[in-house]
Amino acid sequence: MSPDTNWIDRFAGLGKLPPDIRADLVAGSQVVSLAAGTPVFAPGQSADHLLLLLEGTVRVQQKSETGREVFLYRVHAGESCVLTTACMLAFEDYSADGIAETDVTAVAIPRATFDDLVARSPVFRQFVFTAYSRRITDLFTLIDDIVFRKMDVRLASRLLELADDAQVVHATHATLGTELGTAREVISRTLAEFQRRGWIEQSRGEVHLIGRQGLERLVRSSGV
Repeated sequence: MSPDTNWIDRFAGLGKLPPDIRADLVAGSQVVSLAAGTPVFAPGQSADHLLLLLEGTVRVQQKSETGREVFLYRVHAGESCVLTTACMLAFEDYSADGIAETDVTAVAIPRATFDDLVARSPVFRQFVFTAYSRRITDLFTLIDDIVFRKMDVRLASRLLELADDAQVVHATHATLGTELGTAREVISRTLAEFQRRGWIEQSRGEVHLIGRQGLERLVRSSGV
């Protein structure tokens, strides 16, 4: 499937590419589609393509030595994956898993095109490193959250982030535990307390935010 040239303008920074570089990027890329649940990359695989997401989300997570899955970050439409960028720049294999959380449409830029444009185009190079530095900042924030923020605050913040327009979070206790790097039992206890306070209601695989303001107050009280 040949890429639509309009996708370039959906990524901040790429719209400034000069016509010749823009043409080379389009000619050297391919639009791909992945079904929800499809592995995008896995530990030990080589990073051969930079993916720029057009639609959907990709979840990046890592397994600890004990086998527990630890959520790192999500890649949303209009973004690229910092781990892929790092692996391509350093010629290293992946050290984490990337999984399509939803149906995904993305532009795949092969290594040859990536290396060529990073070397030739200051605009493309700035796009790559700006996205990279922004995500690194997000990862430092994640580390800060894990080390310094209380679990109830972290869970409240994540529920607010994941809620859809109907104020429903579609996730099991185990999934939320993975999101926050903690045990399912910890999540269950914390959610039970939120429910006691009238902030949420629970059903199988769902958390309904019925007192969003209470969750917001808890997050604000942490100084974040």
